[in-house]
Amino acid sequence: MDKQTEFVLRAMEERNVGYIRLWFTDVLGFLKSVSISPAEVESAFEEGVGFDGSAIEGFARVYESDMLAHPDPTTFQTLPWRDQTRPTARMFCDITLPDGSPSYADPRFVLKRALRRAKERGFTFYTHPEIEFYLFKGQTDPSIPPVPLDNAGYFDHTNLGQGSGFRRRTIAMLEQMGISVEFSHHEAGPGQHEIDLRYADALSTADNVTTFRVAVKEVAADLGIQASFMPKPLTDAPGSGMHTHMSLFNGDVNAFYDASDEYHLSPVGRQFVAGLLAHAGEITAVTNQWVNSYTRLASGAEAPAYICWGRNNRSALVRVPGYKPNKGASVRVELRSVDTAANPYLAYALMLNAGLDGIEQGMELPPGAEDDVWNLTHRERKAMGIAPLPRSLDEALDVMEGSDLVASTLGEHVFNYFVKNKRAEFEEYRRQVTPWELRQFLSVL
Repeated sequence: MDKQTEFVLRAMEERNVGYIRLWFTDVLGFLKSVSISPAEVESAFEEGVGFDGSAIEGFARVYESDMLAHPDPTTFQTLPWRDQTRPTARMFCDITLPDGSPSYADPRFVLKRALRRAKERGFTFYTHPEIEFYLFKGQTDPSIPPVPLDNAGYFDHTNLGQGSGFRRRTIAMLEQMGISVEFSHHEAGPGQHEIDLRYADALSTADNVTTFRVAVKEVAADLGIQASFMPKPLTDAPGSGMHTHMSLFNGDVNAFYDASDEYHLSPVGRQFVAGLLAHAGEITAVTNQWVNSYTRLASGAEAPAYICWGRNNRSALVRVPGYKPNKGASVRVELRSVDTAANPYLAYALMLNAGLDGIEQGMELPPGAEDDVWNLTHRERKAMGIAPLPRSLDEALDVMEGSDLVASTLGEHVFNYFVKNKRAEFEEYRRQVTPWELRQFLSVL
């Protein structure tokens, strides 16, 4: 028994833990959970907990249904929104088949496989997400337009009424669980907020994003309000993104840093960005996996729709934030297309492998764009070699299906399931009559 496992068993007893929830996500990123008693935890560590994989979205066919959830003891934390007299704890799980081999359908394993590829090349992949979301006045009827909790704007100091202290309370819960928060603020949309998590290795970040979504919704439910990570819930307000900052380290050295470069970006960093740009269209169906995601990308402002990079250009797909003097560890790149409803395990795996491919192929970084690319004409963008991102989920899937990088990163099972599920979503969406169509055409046609 290793030290971390011993720590968990001891901590459960010392904290009087009543239940342990074993967490994992399905292919689309929805959280799954099974609760066990403390008496079953040691057995779960040794043997795993069996479940019917065919009942989990995208996990297995009926004749391949037997799967095991193995709790990762490094992810043990008590849940601060539960009764603390008899606390509930959680651990993320790795999913295996009965023979002990990793499940081909486990998104966490997809990311681990990509991280292993980076490690073989001497790199550790770090990420830092800026997570946006909306708060609405309490309601459950999706046919009624949501009402924002406030009418404040970017960086406004707000009194949220019944949601007063929402961010403070959420951050306190996250930090109780060992999830460090860098800062938080009101975003540009009414009722829109942002909480940024501190840099961590990509697997920890993906676990933290999953926990973050649960914590936000738990706090909102307790306050009688509604939190949503929908990419574009309001027509006339900004969408919610999850801008993600990335860097590769060789040990303690930032592989993206070069003091002599104009942008302080090393050849490795430039090649990584070139890889992101080269594969941007291919990975968009995963970083922006819902039909609603493309409404956000079409909205202009700070939602990127064109494949380019820049330094201070927030309309660019990839941004190289300003270097902090004498702090080489801070050099990083930011992908701005990812939205808050992506599965972080799959998204981070693809972002990493896209960048690694740029390094391995020695890709050359094209010239940067410092103008607002939304305001350029089609001819100007074409002359600059700036192509558009896919404009719909259907188009994104077309591009994804031709990608060897996406297929090899996700694996055959996840790749095929994802495409099939998202094709069905888009076809169902195509059949809908929208409120806009009724307003625009009903009385005049």
